[in-house]
Amino acid sequence: MPDADALDEDLYRRTKQLLEPGDIELNGAIVHTEYDGSDEIEMMQATIDVGERIAAAAGHDPADTFVYSGSDDPEFASNQHQGLTLDDESFVWECQQLLREGSFDLVFYYEASADHAGLLADLEDRGYVVTGVEGE
Repeated sequence: MPDADALDEDLYRRTKQLLEPGDIELNGAIVHTEYDGSDEIEMMQATIDVGERIAAAAGHDPADTFVYSGSDDPEFASNQHQGLTLDDESFVWECQQLLREGSFDLVFYYEASADHAGLLADLEDRGYVVTGVEGE
């Protein structure tokens, strides 16, 4: 059942499906924005900002992570990004920037061991409209 705070039940449901058990347990966060296609720089900055908060919530120093983007790899979508560690390129987070009804939602996935509740509170304190999605 979707979270009562979910602004888009279909997006929540689809995000939840992507968190279903796999190699690692995942949680997610949907960051709702007002950015349209003309706000690409602002949207990418929000992606980086949220990624840094996820890295911190997962116990990583954000300075020790980098963003690997779809433009870097033909097998990635252009609006798909990953946060990886500098030392061994381990997974920290993944983001898909999805255009929905004229504005972008930033859908993040990250390991369930990260402080999910703390991350959501941190993002809200920073002014983001966010919906948390917990995996199984």
